[in-house]
Amino acid sequence: MEKDIIVIGGGPGGYVAAIRASQLGAKVTLVEKERLGGTCLNAGCIPTKVLLHTAEIYSEYKSSQDMGLNISSAGVDWDRLQLRKTGVVNQLVDGVYGLLVSNNVELVEGSAEFINKNKVKVLKKDGSTTILESEGIIIASGSLPFIPPIDGISLDGVIDSTASLSLRKLPKKIVIIGGGVIGVEFATIFNSLGCEVSIIEMLPYILPPIDREIADMLHRNLVEEGIQIYNDAKVLSIGKTEKGLCANVLMSGKEFSVEGENILVSIGRRANISGLNLQAAGIDCEKGCIIVNDRMETNIKGIYAVGDCNGKNMLAHVASRQGEVAAENLMGIESEMDYKVIPACVFTKPELASVGLTEEQAIKKGIEYKVGRFPLTANGKSIIMNEYKGLIKIIADKKYGEILGVHILGPRATELITEGALAISLEATVDEIVNTIHAHPTVGEALKEAALDADNKAIHMPAK
Repeated sequence: MEKDIIVIGGGPGGYVAAIRASQLGAKVTLVEKERLGGTCLNAGCIPTKVLLHTAEIYSEYKSSQDMGLNISSAGVDWDRLQLRKTGVVNQLVDGVYGLLVSNNVELVEGSAEFINKNKVKVLKKDGSTTILESEGIIIASGSLPFIPPIDGISLDGVIDSTASLSLRKLPKKIVIIGGGVIGVEFATIFNSLGCEVSIIEMLPYILPPIDREIADMLHRNLVEEGIQIYNDAKVLSIGKTEKGLCANVLMSGKEFSVEGENILVSIGRRANISGLNLQAAGIDCEKGCIIVNDRMETNIKGIYAVGDCNGKNMLAHVASRQGEVAAENLMGIESEMDYKVIPACVFTKPELASVGLTEEQAIKKGIEYKVGRFPLTANGKSIIMNEYKGLIKIIADKKYGEILGVHILGPRATELITEGALAISLEATVDEIVNTIHAHPTVGEALKEAALDADNKAIHMPAK
């Protein structure tokens, strides 16, 4: 039996939910107030990686003589790079639109708010209003950058991650408040393009959710590349200087200033739910996020919430999977989210990727575990690529050898982590990784060496 379903938001959670529901026989209307693709496609994952790709090429140019290349000169054409970024984003947004059309999803452009648990009012871009009625609703309204209450935060030149993608010119110096994923990725981009970069982080370390050993290695690599990192540091205020702006910082009991032409605030995101009138539908929220169960259903039967708006895990690939789960449950197929196997990727140089338990989490859970490590200084492909300052680390159950966590710092880490995710999903053991023949020469064969090392059997490391 066909169901009428409304999806609010066309990001990676919403458009995937809409397509999946349509595949299962639903008549789907998707409401999007800005552009299809959400933050990820328009102001997050995709445009940042366009900039990062150019930054990587430029960084490699700087060491081109070591690679046997004679290149007389090269520079960054910021305006042209902005055009390329826009072109890539537009191509992918058009692709999402094509997918919706091919799956018979009706697109309504406008802002949605609840009238009751079955009705939604949409204020269209042309100023008109329409009322949509549905047997099921999936909320996928995304998130917005969190702006902290710091004195001077509204000064010209203080920007968020969205604004930093479209600066009129490349700054010579930039200060980044926040050493999480967004902060270190932008630090890598701007540093590789020739900017002086400083990171200010309140915690004693960068990348709080990441395995400490791996995050500390990345920290050292970033510092070696010329990025200044201040840990255990609090921004007291932001002020103007003759050359731009300064962040006034308290660290180790001392106050000092860090100057930059721009100050990028990247300390997290918050659910974008304020305009939805959720109370009209009786939907419960907590700490600014919509409460859902593992079926992605809210407290109101037939209403689901996926992606950043539920605050479970603000990653695009998590939103997409949640969208599939919500659509399947709405269409009568029992489905639940499994948060055990979620890869986390940090697009720095070198890349960092992680899945499963960190060593700190294993200790906290009281798990008896063993660790296998393989440094990429001993991996042929990494040396060829001149990206050998990294490590592959495997955490496994001590008794049975079941793989519990995989953590990679090195080239193509964000691609390689899928092997770790699949291994954990299948409850594979280190022996099963070892017995899988890995191609040579690849960075991936270092995964096998790390698995071997968990039992002190690594071939390409000196005997312990």
